[in-house]
Amino acid sequence: MGLMDTITNIFKKSPKIHYAKSKSVDVFELNKNPHYVVASVELGNTTVKSIITGTNMETGTTYLMGKCVKMTRDVRAPKKGEEVFGKTLWGVELTKEAVSDMVTEVLLGALKDANLKIEDLHFVVRSTGVTAGFASPDEITNMIVALADGCLKAKIPPSKMAPAMTKNQLPKPFDKYSLMDKIIFDGAVTGVVPPTGKECVANEMEGELVTAGLKVGAKWTELDFRNPCMSIDFGTTLAGRITNDKLPYANVVGNLCGLAGAVADAIVRGSGLVDKNKGAAIDIMKEKGKVNKKIAEKYAEEAHSYIIVSEVPENRDRFGTVPVVPESAKKAGTTLIGCDVGENGSDIPQLEAIGKRIMEESNIPTLLYTLDIVSADITKRLVELAHTKRLVNEKTAIGITGRAGITGEKPKLIIEKLGELNIWDKPEDHVVFIEDGLALGSSIMARCMNCLGTPKNPVGGNRGDRCILGERRKWQKQKGMIK
Repeated sequence: MGLMDTITNIFKKSPKIHYAKSKSVDVFELNKNPHYVVASVELGNTTVKSIITGTNMETGTTYLMGKCVKMTRDVRAPKKGEEVFGKTLWGVELTKEAVSDMVTEVLLGALKDANLKIEDLHFVVRSTGVTAGFASPDEITNMIVALADGCLKAKIPPSKMAPAMTKNQLPKPFDKYSLMDKIIFDGAVTGVVPPTGKECVANEMEGELVTAGLKVGAKWTELDFRNPCMSIDFGTTLAGRITNDKLPYANVVGNLCGLAGAVADAIVRGSGLVDKNKGAAIDIMKEKGKVNKKIAEKYAEEAHSYIIVSEVPENRDRFGTVPVVPESAKKAGTTLIGCDVGENGSDIPQLEAIGKRIMEESNIPTLLYTLDIVSADITKRLVELAHTKRLVNEKTAIGITGRAGITGEKPKLIIEKLGELNIWDKPEDHVVFIEDGLALGSSIMARCMNCLGTPKNPVGGNRGDRCILGERRKWQKQKGMIK
């Protein structure tokens, strides 16, 4: 074998990974061009976080400015007289007042980290990943209200949590970047219209934000992550969307729901390395040691004997513990794809037992590598099913975010396993891994609601294509929305 053959083989074995961590902005850049500053506030099953981003309105590039993250298990216990409206996946009880207190704390913490004041914020977007312990999608409203109360307690004006009605209501100099005089906000975010009718899955908003955030984060890479695309958020619960390439707006043809990071959490809870009731995979400190790949592969395969990846059956009101309405999905023309462990987590004890056996036979590096394989296989199964259902094709871009999808060896393994599906010649040219996708989604959600576009660097539209502003104007005129 010659030298060039050897080099070629090395590159075949090590495909380029499009991975982007949040980029920070320096003071010089901040003063040079106007930045639209947005705070995201999110309460998930594992973490409560507030992330502040600033978008350069000349270039459309979004930067990280400040961040504060706390563990959801540390949300204070309900006080006497407070009503519990829901629980996290792991049973942490939530009251409106307790959630409000935690939200205030992380929002003020993020402002402090960014060295900003309340007046520096232009918009605040609230979202939640805590859906598993709720009775129905409607109960998410209680959480959103609690998040809003926390923002108000932090002295955020209500005007910074609602879109402007006219250009004059936007702070200067951002009014000149708004396209309100050309188009109106019609509900489409990054060129995707939401499913019509009743919400079909409790984490619909989470999927919307994640999809939008991946499109923003991909701007830091060479990969064009726009429609058609499939977004996968590996938080504690699974969220995401699949879109087609219809113009001017893509349709949501698939929704993801169920368990994701909770799978990894279950395995480590049996390992004895974390708290058996409230521990999570992120609690484990990495340590040096040799990975026993044979053991990792064996136990990853066993774990997948308990993991279900399928289309959500029509007779289910929950899948992977997340409330779903399959009938609404069918009417809206979307396919619900879920990930479960047994039925609504019934086989989680079996995963805990696997974690115990891994540590009896090997070490922490092997345990963590097992988690990497498990997540990579979940990704492969999700994409494979979507492809079988004709929701994903050779044009589709795959975007992945969330702690259980982008850490460790997962990006490399995911690309390898997606290559086994033979959908793309080079899967690495279709897959992007982005940190903090939900927070980035909040930044673009705020801009979409206020028609703050960057036509020179479009986020909506199709991969490799131009800005869709002209098509949007034409479509809105035909619908009688604008003159």
